[in-house]
Amino acid sequence: MSLRPLITAALVAVTISGTAAIVATPARAQDAVEAEMIGFHRLCEQGDRKACVRFGILIGRNEQRHADWRRAHGDWWWWER
Repeated sequence: MSLRPLITAALVAVTISGTAAIVATPARAQDAVEAEMIGFHRLCEQGDRKACVRFGILIGRNEQRHADWRRAHGDWWWWER
């Protein structure tokens, strides 16, 4: 019995799972407010209108934070390109 097909299958599985982990890496929070903002953004993407409003309020409170988020998460402001 040859181990070559088994090893090849294992390498393919590891490569696929590694690629999926890299692609699906979520945004990470730097502090509690940013964690709250990320949570509201995720809920907003799922259709929660109240979370969308709350996310907008948190962004609007601090212009510097807004600018930082626009740089860090440009894909979230796709309509302004």
